[in-house]
Amino acid sequence: MPYTQDIVDEINILVRYNLSTTQEGIKVHKTATPETIAATKRLYDKGLVTQEDGGYLTALGHEAAEQAQTVLNLLNPA
Repeated sequence: MPYTQDIVDEINILVRYNLSTTQEGIKVHKTATPETIAATKRLYDKGLVTQEDGGYLTALGHEAAEQAQTVLNLLNPA
């Protein structure tokens, strides 16, 4: 099953999190693109982030973000 644009948008949110600390979250402002706002809300609905507009990663969200960042690093070595 290929990635849908919704999943790609969600992964793009997850890779923005700093995984070296649990004390740093993100805030998606109302001026963000509609796709970014919708992706962040879906992550909240799935239990991966603590707030509809971002917040902190949950334990499950941290695991998902680790995996997303690993795949990104493998596919895009910088």
